[in-house]
Amino acid sequence: MILFDLGLAVLVLGVAAWTIAAREMFSAVVGYVAYGLLLAIVWVRLYAPDVALTEAAIGSGVTGVLLVVASKRLSLLPQADAPPGRGLKRAAAALSVLVAGVLAAAVLTLPDPAPSLAPEADRELAATGLGNAVTAVLIAYRSFDTMLEKVVLVLAVVGVWSVAPDRFWGGRPAPLGPPRPDAALVFLARVLAPIGIVIGVQMFWVGADEPGGAFQGGAILAAMAMIVMMARLTEPPRIDSGRLRLALIAGPAVFLVVGLAGPLMAGSFFAYPAGFAKPLILFIEGFMVLSIAVTLPLLVAGPPSRKGEE
Repeated sequence: MILFDLGLAVLVLGVAAWTIAAREMFSAVVGYVAYGLLLAIVWVRLYAPDVALTEAAIGSGVTGVLLVVASKRLSLLPQADAPPGRGLKRAAAALSVLVAGVLAAAVLTLPDPAPSLAPEADRELAATGLGNAVTAVLIAYRSFDTMLEKVVLVLAVVGVWSVAPDRFWGGRPAPLGPPRPDAALVFLARVLAPIGIVIGVQMFWVGADEPGGAFQGGAILAAMAMIVMMARLTEPPRIDSGRLRLALIAGPAVFLVVGLAGPLMAGSFFAYPAGFAKPLILFIEGFMVLSIAVTLPLLVAGPPSRKGEE
């Protein structure tokens, strides 16, 4: 396996270099998606399947679609009169090398063994009723941070919507696919979407005890929604839809309500009563899945650019 790991490391570095050096935007996007999939394999080799699932779903899947859509829209804009000069390119390269060097130094200078709260987390894992330590850390040990991360996603959607012209406010984003999508894409969307929905729900449900969770499950559901929209089987929703906005904030809102009920139920903010921690965590994650599955496609779809009836 050492040869496999060395080959994987060389391949990751090679794809990263090729992605940076690619002159065509679409080629760079393809390289980025391949790079994300290779990183997912790296995380599997590091025995971090939760991170690998997130990298594959977000790093390659959702972000890849976002970059493809962005490259398509950028190609329609007027091109710059002159490309960046050598000075700017050298400055960007020097900054990249500096950041990489600082990160490498930070990793290499860590004490051996590195400081860790893992033993304490494992010791208290049984109190949460969960078998997956990652889910326990995210929803129990650092629940306030996790809630704020979802709030950031909602604010990102609001920021995207805010750049829409006034005449389109309340309307729909532009379609993600061409007017006449390829028949193969339509077939893929019809076949893959139902399977992906089952996998996404299953990944959320088993996330309490096995690798998975709300973010991974929600990301897969979001990817299925984007595939369906790219195949033009459905259109991006109107942003003034009450049900859409309710789904958008459902996860953070439920998370906050449970946190505020903590002093009454368990004596402190974001605390869970003994014996009810796992049901409450699954209840929170169910709404988080919904919000993530709605938020990510909205970020990809962009601001409304047409009236709702069009």
